[in-house]
Amino acid sequence: MFIVLLRFSENVGRAAELMNGHNTWLKRGFADGVFLLAGSLQPKLGGAIMAHATTLPELQARVNDDPFVAEQVVTAEILSIAPGKADERLAFLLG
Repeated sequence: MFIVLLRFSENVGRAAELMNGHNTWLKRGFADGVFLLAGSLQPKLGGAIMAHATTLPELQARVNDDPFVAEQVVTAEILSIAPGKADERLAFLLG
C-alpha cells in the first residue's frame, strides 16, 4: 500500500491550467483500481492519494504521468506502507 504526497511547488500558478488533465489522470487511477482515496492537503498544500494493487515502479511511472508532476506544479513523494493491522472495513489491504 502506498501514500502519494503531492506538494505544491514553484509552478503552482499553472494548477488551474492543468486541472482537467490532473482530474483525468485521477479518474484513470480509480478506474484501474489502483487509487483508493484522493484529497487535498490542508491548508492548500497540495494533495494526497492512497494507492494499492500496484508495485512501486508501476506507481512511480503512473505518478510521473500526472500533468501536475510533469509540469512541476507539485513534487511527488511516495511512501510505502506494509499494513500490519486494519479495521475490518479495510481488511482487504492486509492481503
